[in-house]
Amino acid sequence: MLVTENEVYRYSIDTSDGEKGVLKQLYFDDEHWTIRYLVVDTHKWIPGRKILLSPLSIDHLDHENEAISVSLTSEEVKDSPDIDTEQPISRKHEMEINRHFSWPYYWVGTGAWGSGMYPRPFMAEDMVEEDSHLQSSNEEKDENHLRSTKEIAGYHIHATDGEIGHVKDFIFDQETWKLRYFVIDTKNVLPGKEVLLSTKWVTDIHWQDRTVQVNVKKEDIRNAPEYRLNEPISRRFEEDLHTHYGKTGYWKF
Repeated sequence: MLVTENEVYRYSIDTSDGEKGVLKQLYFDDEHWTIRYLVVDTHKWIPGRKILLSPLSIDHLDHENEAISVSLTSEEVKDSPDIDTEQPISRKHEMEINRHFSWPYYWVGTGAWGSGMYPRPFMAEDMVEEDSHLQSSNEEKDENHLRSTKEIAGYHIHATDGEIGHVKDFIFDQETWKLRYFVIDTKNVLPGKEVLLSTKWVTDIHWQDRTVQVNVKKEDIRNAPEYRLNEPISRRFEEDLHTHYGKTGYWKF
């Protein structure tokens, strides 16, 4: 199922013993385009505290009741390492958080989530890989690729033949937590029309200039199927979208 980023910001974060938090941000890595952490404001039960939760800890998304249930107690969350969301999150800090919650390292392995494509519970075999990684001489040299989706909001889209529109929202797959699409506001050329662009079509991001380069033409974006927020994204819509752009769907790989 595909879900919009702005939609889940309305959802509460529910621990296994009933405490509730508020989702503030989503962090993704710009290599796999996968959401790695939810930044949660612990609200009234730990005032002024923000923590990172991995999709590995999520039991389910309850869209009817607008809640994200996690398999952690409030005490486990309370005892987690402190974070400063105003500073980049280092790989060392990620390792501390993952060790605290016994989460496998997503960056160890060939899949989007370590050894696979889906976030899954901790497995015994992950210990071998993690211990090996901890002993690596390159541990401190690992480059950080974490970005906030809110940081990308507003970035201008540059097609192969010029600028068209800006990033308004993200759409992710709730099974893999991969960011599948940008929602592009084209009001500067097409008043009121929003379209989707796959994150797989990104060729470069210029962080200083706040621009995203994609390998499609402006005319293709102008004439793309219109995205409507209140209509679920069906596989048929995705197929029509990829056919329009002359691209192969991610589901065929």
